[in-house]
Amino acid sequence: MKKISLRATALAVAALAAGQAWATNGMLMEGYGPVALSMGGAGQAYDTGTAALMNNPATLMLGSNGTQADVAVGVLGPNVSVMGQKSDGTSYVMPAVGWVRKNDQFAYGVGVFGQGGMGTEFGANAGNMANMRSEVAVGRVIFPFSYKVNSQLSVGATLDYSWASMDMKMGTSLDNMQSMVAAGGAGQMMAGVMTASNAVSGRISFSNSSDFSGAASSTGWAGKIGLVFEPSEQLSLGLTYSPKTHLANMKTNASGAQLTLYSDANGTVATAPDGNGGTMSLDMTGRMTVNDFQMPAIVSAGFAFKPSSRLMLVGEVKSINWSDVMEKFSMSFDAGAMGVTNFAMVQNWKDQTVVSLGGAYQMNDALVFRAGYSHSTNPVPDGTVHPLFPAIVKNHYTAGFGYQIDKSMTLNAAVSHAPKVSVVNSTDSTPISHSQTNYQLMLSYRY
Repeated sequence: MKKISLRATALAVAALAAGQAWATNGMLMEGYGPVALSMGGAGQAYDTGTAALMNNPATLMLGSNGTQADVAVGVLGPNVSVMGQKSDGTSYVMPAVGWVRKNDQFAYGVGVFGQGGMGTEFGANAGNMANMRSEVAVGRVIFPFSYKVNSQLSVGATLDYSWASMDMKMGTSLDNMQSMVAAGGAGQMMAGVMTASNAVSGRISFSNSSDFSGAASSTGWAGKIGLVFEPSEQLSLGLTYSPKTHLANMKTNASGAQLTLYSDANGTVATAPDGNGGTMSLDMTGRMTVNDFQMPAIVSAGFAFKPSSRLMLVGEVKSINWSDVMEKFSMSFDAGAMGVTNFAMVQNWKDQTVVSLGGAYQMNDALVFRAGYSHSTNPVPDGTVHPLFPAIVKNHYTAGFGYQIDKSMTLNAAVSHAPKVSVVNSTDSTPISHSQTNYQLMLSYRY
């Protein structure tokens, strides 16, 4: 597992914020900021601090006037097992920062957050999963602007500079490798080479040792719009829409990827006829392009209800349009003289609905306790779930607290546990299980 070292530059913070993200609602986090996370991830209709940049930017108008700076860190603890082999990726650190200035009429600021990702990591002693890993990370630098229309209605929007990166080491049988090769062009040539070879298995690999970015990376733009309506002092309603991201294709450098075919289980590189009476080694380097990898459109609606001065109840329903962005996982391998071979892994993810409920109780002027629960459908069909992308968890039980240290500083903390979900791939009978325990901590300073 990659180790993270903090750097004293904004660029490093930005890279770290997405560099190790691990998501639980498909490829998205179950909650952004410890205030929302501790209440099941619901964060549409009340003040969640600068995490509003990820939740609902209109809620910035619900906070106090002045300036707030937040520094947060999350520790994500997935527990994944594939065919009895446990993933070594068990602890990931993900910081975030935010700064917002607000008056009676409007608010603006900037923040850096990891949006999500996924991945697993198996070492040399992991049997059939040996030396396989994946790591997908997506993050955003967010520029919000919120405006109070009248005493009941606030609106907000963000412009997000987004980036994504990916590492992957995947081994598979020759039959499966051939099934991934798209017909026509160089793909026809590659399929012919595979057929003519003495290979029994293959491996696609692009991975680096960077703490901040995967071997393949891209940048692009995203955003969201939101509103908050307060029909009474006790009730507020929130709504946001976040469209699909517009990221460029992720690419490695010209020799950053490797495609290798093996003739036996001992790692002997396969060969194939070279057309001149000899043979060629099937260990090829080139550029890998991950085509049209995007984060999905999301619609969220929620409420916050205060039946008393000490108690707040919150809820949220979120619809995530995975079917539009995860129909297939598409890659193109440019091997120079061998041409460009297109690979595709069918995914057929389903749209996902997430329901979150939570509450907060103010014990005294300084201390508040929070708890919550969320339930989501599993977006990954049993027939296409993959050991490198086991985004299958459903339920989350959450809790946390907030403590006002003094007039300027507040500490918020949260814990989230996702019980184990087990599935068996209905295509190849591979058993996969996944659970998580995650933590978030945020220090806020108002001035």
